[in-house]
Amino acid sequence: MIWSSQQMHHSRVLVVEDEPEIAELIRLNVEREGFKADVVHAGEPAVDFVQQQQPDLVLLDLMLPDIDGLEVCRRLKWEEATRNVPIIMVTARGEESDVV
Repeated sequence: MIWSSQQMHHSRVLVVEDEPEIAELIRLNVEREGFKADVVHAGEPAVDFVQQQQPDLVLLDLMLPDIDGLEVCRRLKWEEATRNVPIIMVTARGEESDVV
């Protein structure tokens, strides 16, 4: 999906990251690029947010304190209302199995 500069100013990105410093760094960079950014720090609130707010993109950490990012992704892709929301996984894990 390619966004024009006009669309970017209205596009909303949800950052799902449990580490406050990392979440803030991502939020600042997303907003610097012209997007509106919302931040949640756990999986359950992320699922609720996406169901209610329908962001244009989710940046999703894999390691969250309540449910992991893969489960968040599964739940969002299972629901017809949220299955088309693009998700980018963000993680510090670098094992081959994590990448796959």
